[in-house]
Amino acid sequence: MKIRHTLLLGAIAGLASAVSALEIKLPEEKARLIESPLPGYNLAVAQCFTCHSTDYVRMQPPSSAAYWKAAVVKMQKTFGAPIPDEAVEPIADYLAKTYGAERNTPKSRAVPQGAAPTKK
Repeated sequence: MKIRHTLLLGAIAGLASAVSALEIKLPEEKARLIESPLPGYNLAVAQCFTCHSTDYVRMQPPSSAAYWKAAVVKMQKTFGAPIPDEAVEPIADYLAKTYGAERNTPKSRAVPQGAAPTKK
């Protein structure tokens, strides 16, 4: 019986070390947010992309400032994103004015890294 326990513990230890050796490599981020002098730009870069890619922002419909604020609050409150309360408004403002219904031009989409936005 003691030998079976020893073999079982050895097998579990071997399996645990194999699992811990597993490495997951995420794909390289190909897009970046559109640069802006708005205070929310730097906050969004620092806060949003620890959890998801820029593509997630690009997939959202061009919605109102209230939509973007609700989205940021949802990330903070529901999903536990470590976004400080004082960063919610500036991030939502940046997203609404750059990607939302308040954007000034149709070019307000994330652009591939190293690429310049096209002028129309």
